Amino acid sequence: MTKEKEKRDQLTKHLDGGLAFASIDSFLDNIPFEKVGVRPAGLPYSFYEVFFHIAFAQKDILEYTLSGDYKTASWPEDYWPGKPEPGSQEEWEDLKADYFEDRRILRDFILDLNNDVDSPVRNSEEHSLLREILLVIEHSAYHTGQLVLIQRLLGVYDN
Repeated sequence: MTKEKEKRDQLTKHLDGGLAFASIDSFLDNIPFEKVGVRPAGLPYSFYEVFFHIAFAQKDILEYTLSGDYKTASWPEDYWPGKPEPGSQEEWEDLKADYFEDRRILRDFILDLNNDVDSPVRNSEEHSLLREILLVIEHSAYHTGQLVLIQRLLGVYDN
């Protein structure tokens, strides 16, 4: 295995989580739908709101990195759902599916040796693919900790 392939494999392992922080995959389906919109006492956000934020930010960075039609989102309005719960269970399931599909697209892009991780991304002359990957990893790690905390406060996280 080449050094470049090893580096990319390591980046995707961090993207998926589970090394230095919990993998979203390991606990996302443990929270009952009835609790995804509950804001635990003392917290200004629900599990849904934080997960929406993670998914939106990941999608925004993916589009910033790859899309020729990228439009800058409005902060903070676009990055947070504006309500503590999804409109339906179908909306919740769609959000989760979109998150994992976007992560798969980003993982595949990282693993493609034709994509230079040190070159600027499509919508920037100063931001490299490596910078954007690390941004997704760091952002996800930070908010994944919040998701774990929310599940614990709601009594549904047992790991």
